[in-house]
Amino acid sequence: MYRAPVEEIAFTLKHVAGLKPALDNGALGDLTEDLVDAILSEAGRFASEEIAPLAKIGDEKGAVLKDAAVTTPAGWKELYRRWVEGGWNGLSAPEEYGGQALPMMLGVAALEMWNSGSMAFAIGPTLTIGAIEAIEKHASEDLKRKYLEKLVSGEWMGTMNLTEPQAGSDLAALRTRAEPAGDGAYRIFGSKIFITYGEHDFTDNIVHLVLARLPDAPAGTRGISLFLVPKFIPNKDGSLGRRNDVFCASIEHKLGIHGSPTCTMIYGDGFAEGMAPGAVGWLIGEENRGLACMFTMMNNARLAVGMQGVAVAEAAFQKALAYANERRQGKASSYAGEGMAPIVHHPDVQRNLLTMKALTQAARAIAYCCAHATDMARGSEAGDRPHWQDRANLLTPIAKAFSTDIGVEVASLGVQVHGGMGFIEETGAAALYRDARIAPIYEGTNGIQAIDLVVRKLPLGGGEHVFGYIGELDEIANAVAASNRDGFGRTALLLEQALDSLTSATRHLQSRLADGRTDDALAGATPYLRLFALTAGAAYLARGAVAGSSGERTALCRFFAENLLGETKALKDRVVGGAESLAAAAKTLIHG
Repeated sequence: MYRAPVEEIAFTLKHVAGLKPALDNGALGDLTEDLVDAILSEAGRFASEEIAPLAKIGDEKGAVLKDAAVTTPAGWKELYRRWVEGGWNGLSAPEEYGGQALPMMLGVAALEMWNSGSMAFAIGPTLTIGAIEAIEKHASEDLKRKYLEKLVSGEWMGTMNLTEPQAGSDLAALRTRAEPAGDGAYRIFGSKIFITYGEHDFTDNIVHLVLARLPDAPAGTRGISLFLVPKFIPNKDGSLGRRNDVFCASIEHKLGIHGSPTCTMIYGDGFAEGMAPGAVGWLIGEENRGLACMFTMMNNARLAVGMQGVAVAEAAFQKALAYANERRQGKASSYAGEGMAPIVHHPDVQRNLLTMKALTQAARAIAYCCAHATDMARGSEAGDRPHWQDRANLLTPIAKAFSTDIGVEVASLGVQVHGGMGFIEETGAAALYRDARIAPIYEGTNGIQAIDLVVRKLPLGGGEHVFGYIGELDEIANAVAASNRDGFGRTALLLEQALDSLTSATRHLQSRLADGRTDDALAGATPYLRLFALTAGAAYLARGAVAGSSGERTALCRFFAENLLGETKALKDRVVGGAESLAAAAKTLIHG
């Protein structure tokens, strides 16, 4: 059974990601270390004791659709009620609307634990948190007054409606249309697919944020607007009024996260009797500027999905470690007991487990550092905010893509540690593997994240911000060398070599972009993102080892450097020298 690693999470927040210095210098207001510890402890308890016990029934039974209504697995609706009563939905929401306005660092740390308990459960409230931010930043005061308090409290939930059957990730191809109704509202017509928690029984009302086109909108992404479309239209007093013309036509039969209803939503098909055709919606932000509004929600959602990768990896590691200490097979020189040795004594199993642990902790550190940068961009002195916003922008695609990639890798290794028992459903290792696989696809595939990193984020600060960041990582390598600890082995040297590879690859990609050779740069985008993440992750493990007195941290840092960091040189070679062979071989794949 999952147990939230509260102590490890707190250490990473405080001593690796930068929470303790921010607390000490007053950058986070009245927040104290004692309060941080209390919040993390209770979030961990809720994840371990309330969420995790219901994960199995969610996987086995799943969500059920009947007559356009979705029933979630037994016990889940009551679990959500306890979630709301605990105030968790408003952890980082504005105080003005009933939230606690706590730093994002605390929000993502809690989110990790909840997703470890059950990714299928936690993803629903996660989207509500994103909807709150989009409405708070871009909606009219009237919409804020009507919707935010109930969303913040968790009385209502929110969704994000982007994807359509013909469009996929290409939002320029959206066809859902919005027609002015003449009374300040709009009528929405169209369909959306893959809408997480588009219909459910957790709350009486569901607030959909929907991308659609106005009749005279420009083509492409410049012609997309964002609309708020509730399941039930509120009365003036805030009570629920008439049913809107929106319904769930089907839910997907998925590889994993079975408890989470993934819906096909239909707008304006005459579902609501007695109403004029079309789902009633209200514009959020300006006309034809909907994508900018939605990206407020999507950027935070990308970090949240990254936390799903970390969360599943942590749960998979815990499950595999427990099994390896129980399962007995063969002989091992390190085992002095009688009979067969627990498989944790076998070097290959140890390598798998340590790889799982090291990748999980590296991804956690990257994601928490991303959240820290976001907090600093909001709360620092005005002159520092552009720097921190650039840092958050730089780390977001890395936190999303690397964390979800390693979520799949670690869950797969967990199945391997279980052997044949991992391939059947009894142990739960397979369920984690199945759940993890969607995260590299969610909120912009990881290939899109790599493109974003190379094309949009490397030019930040005139192309120099990334080198400032690499310089900070280099300072960590210097600190490792200066510590003179025998336990670090070759960590400092290998980290310096990885930083050299990252620097060379970065300069190569920037030169290709400057020369207009964009396809060459894109060919190396995915290996570049992994190169970046492995280097940053190793540096953050080293920072934690230097800051702490635990020999275990030093040993894990050394393991990462001497067993995993060597991949960075090969990745650099792929970035610098792989484009031509990719282009030549790709011609054999294209027909017509």
